[in-house]
Formats: sequence, C-alpha cells, structure tokens
Amino acid sequence: MRPFTYVRAHEVGTALAEAEADSRADFLAGGTTQLDLMKDGVLRPDRLIDITRLPLHGIEERQGALIVGALVTMEELAADPVAGRRLPLVREALLRSASVQLRNMATIGGNLLQRTRCRYFRDPTVAACNKRDRGSGCAAVHGSHRTHAVLGTSEHCIATHASDVAVTLVALDAVVHISGAAGDRKVPLTGFYRTPGDTPDVENDLRPGELIAAVEIPLLPEGARSDYLKVRDRSSYEFALASAAVAVGLGADRRIEWARVGLGGVATVPWRAVEAEAVLTGSPADGEVFASAAAAAVAGAEPRPQNAFKVDLAQRTLVRTLQTVTGAGS
Repeated sequence: MRPFTYVRAHEVGTALAEAEADSRADFLAGGTTQLDLMKDGVLRPDRLIDITRLPLHGIEERQGALIVGALVTMEELAADPVAGRRLPLVREALLRSASVQLRNMATIGGNLLQRTRCRYFRDPTVAACNKRDRGSGCAAVHGSHRTHAVLGTSEHCIATHASDVAVTLVALDAVVHISGAAGDRKVPLTGFYRTPGDTPDVENDLRPGELIAAVEIPLLPEGARSDYLKVRDRSSYEFALASAAVAVGLGADRRIEWARVGLGGVATVPWRAVEAEAVLTGSPADGEVFASAAAAAVAGAEPRPQNAFKVDLAQRTLVRTLQTVTGAGS
C-alpha cells in the first residue's frame, strides 16, 4: 500500500473542504472493500478522509419515505422495524449480501458505491482494464467472463455491479442525497449510476469532492407484496449470478395494478427493468404474463460465450420471484 495522509473529519463542511483541497483524496467509512483495493494497489489516494464521525447516521420515517443516513450500517437498516414491515425486499437483500460481521461494518453509502468484483479490475498486474485505466482495453471481453454482465455493456467494459441492496433501491425509486462544496442536491438512483459506454471509469454521478449524505427510500403502500431473490454459485455470502427485486400491488381480481422490478448480477449497473413493469401492469398474475415480462426484461441482452446462460437464468429468477410475491405458483 502506498503512503497516504489520514484525516478524521467531524463536520461535513470540514470533510468537503479537505476533499476539495486534494483531487486525489478519498472518503473512508466502513472500508470493507476500499482498504482491500488500496492494499492491492487498485486505489491509490494521496489523502484518506475518515467520515465515520460525521452526523450522517440515523433512520427517520418522513412523508412516506425512509431517510437513511449514509453512515447507517447494513445491519442497522436490516434491523429497522419500519424497513422490515414496509420494505421487506430491502431487508432481504441486506441479509443476503454479507455476513453479520461485514454488515456491522459496511455502510449504506459505501455499499451503493462499492466497486465491481471483476478479477481484471481488481488485479493491477493485468494491464487491460478500462475501468481502472481508461484506454487500456478490457481483458474480460476475450478472457474469463462467466460472472460478467449481459445488460448495459459496451465494447469497453462488461463488469457487473455487485450490490444487492442497490437493486432493490433502484426498483423502489430511491433518491440519493448528495453534499458538496457547491451545495446539496438530490439524484434519483435510476439516474445516479452510469453504464460504461466509452468511459467505464466514470461509474456514477458523484462530482469530485462530493459525498452521499443519505438515501431516501419511498415506503411501499400497505398491502404491497415484495421479495428479493438471489441466485448464486454457493449458498453462503456469494455475489449474485442473477437476482430479482420485485414489488407489486395486486387487485381483488388478481390483476397487477402496479409493478416495480430490478435485476442484479446481470448488468453493469443495478438494472431497472421498466419493460417488464410495462408488461406486468394491468395484466393478470399468471405464468404467461410472467414469462413475457421476463423476456422483455432481458430483450436488450448482449451475452458472450461464457455468460450466455445468464439470459435464461435472469428470466427464471424473475419469474420465480413474481410467482412468490403474487402467490401464483408455477
């Protein structure tokens, strides 16, 4: 690990000023992935600003939403009674994300900003990684890519976004509260993440020196049904090969009045499947509709030889989740 300057900030303004003064500064919260990347030489900040003492903790129910401070841990949010009652899919995603030890360290803000698990990005001895070094190439395109993305890819990057909870938050129209030296702003999570295009190293809408202050999660209506299903190679704390976050409102005639769908493990960003939602809305909760919605969700997929199975797996995962939340069976 290269030498760096460590600074502990106690006020948001101080943290932002420290970051503004050094373009190679990074913020440190839980650090569960960040420190590993620093040890491996992938991240090399000149200055590390510890923000764990900032007043960005706490969970508050406000005007039909849950306002979650960026420094709230994954375990704290999973244990929150309002989240458990009104956002069960979020709780399920958190519990399936990591071990209890990690959930007690990792923060919600940090989870949303976690970096890809692509082996080529995380190994600095591999020269070809556009996400780490723009213009160097993408080793995964012609290398090992079984776990990589089939949605939102480009010729420059096919790395998969790793977050579980972000998939549920994208589906729920969550909003990110951002603080910066130029002022505060709010960004819908659906517009926060950026697909790689020609600039895979630009992963989100954060500007230099800005930090996530909170996440605003709209609460599901009473009576809504939701679930998060994660399919992985092993049952214990592995990253998703495919996942589905689903919330629906089911009418008395068993028609789907509204639907929210997110996909994980198959895209370069937490994926909002708006095409699937359009198929589901106003339709009966049955297998034929579910299959059509799943097909619509992956219609734009661009699989490669080793990960082509993900197209079918994503559809099966979504259909299974829809069956669960609607009670429609197989």
